[in-house]
Amino acid sequence: MHIAVFNQHHHNPDCPATCRHYTFIQELAKRHQVTLITSDGWRRTRITSQYPWVPEGVTLYECASPYANKMGVVQRMKSFSHYGAYALAKGLTIPKPDVIWAVSTPLTTPWAAAQVATLRNVPWVFEVQDLWPRFPIEMGAVRNTQLQRLLYRIEEKLYKAASQVITLSPDMSGYVYELGIAKDKVSTILNGTDLDLVDAVQQREVEELRQKYGLTGKQLVLYGGTYGRANAIPALMQTIQLMASDKTIHFVLAGNGYYKPQLEELAKRVPNLLLLPPQPRHQVFTLFKLADLSLVTFNDLPVLASNSPSKFYDSLACGTPVLVTNPGWTKSFVEEHRVGWYAPAEDPLKLAQAIRQALSEPAALESAGENGAAISRELFDRKLMAKQVDAILQTAARSKK
Repeated sequence: MHIAVFNQHHHNPDCPATCRHYTFIQELAKRHQVTLITSDGWRRTRITSQYPWVPEGVTLYECASPYANKMGVVQRMKSFSHYGAYALAKGLTIPKPDVIWAVSTPLTTPWAAAQVATLRNVPWVFEVQDLWPRFPIEMGAVRNTQLQRLLYRIEEKLYKAASQVITLSPDMSGYVYELGIAKDKVSTILNGTDLDLVDAVQQREVEELRQKYGLTGKQLVLYGGTYGRANAIPALMQTIQLMASDKTIHFVLAGNGYYKPQLEELAKRVPNLLLLPPQPRHQVFTLFKLADLSLVTFNDLPVLASNSPSKFYDSLACGTPVLVTNPGWTKSFVEEHRVGWYAPAEDPLKLAQAIRQALSEPAALESAGENGAAISRELFDRKLMAKQVDAILQTAARSKK
């Protein structure tokens, strides 16, 4: 079977990113012909050079289309539009695929896939990584009400046009159902993690990192990810300041993004904050194993309660409990499986209280970590998830025939 993958944000394990689709297409390419249509936006972020840019056997088509979290709305729209036009043109000229797999965000990616699918009479699968346009609208990036309505109409048409829909969380699936999309057309495949990379971490590497940064004897709270406008970074900074006098608790933040300058200024003023540069995918798990507690923070917006952040899965797979701040499915998950705690989003005082409470109970921390590691083996293995994706793509391909 020939699978054409439309994904603007392709990255590999040398990048500071989740690499969900790298693992998936790597597994799919063992059994199928895979063509990837992408941009070079993330290629520029490579920190190491240990992995090929695309897995063996994958045919690559790539346009020059810069992208970064710090971009403003206009810059992002230019990047999205440029890739969408490239994907449409390239999708019409590559050898005809049996099925197209479009990975959103943004909406321009599934839009291009839908046009190619129609013109070439090919079924397509719509994977929803974030709820667009709901996400940029709730974040205030799209204020024009007429444009909002237009984007919602496009979104609904794309869901209906796709042969199959993949979401990354049960809350996302619920949103799609509410649009009138049949449940048998929608599959929830969690973001997941790379258990082989988790298992590759040696304890000596963890201890070397602890000694390198003078963290021996400290309880470590990690935030590993984007310093973006959706990640409640201002509230997290206030929490760090509230806890600056506690000499036993140290915050470690590793990432990049919009709030990096403010975090650098804060690190100069407080003694309990260590800022590290972004980590390549294959090294980030050492940090998660170093930490006693991991933070998964987001703004207090309904759309963000449905998301499926990679740091959530990476932390649990490493046996590190999580503290989440959104009242959606992640809160339900940590409470049901006893793998962490919840604190209200954008409430620095309550976040500080929750951190102190969690770290004051060593037995509960250990139990939550063990539970997280166990449930990860059962639910978060991306190599098993790749088989689910394979089955969905084959179902879509058969539906057209």
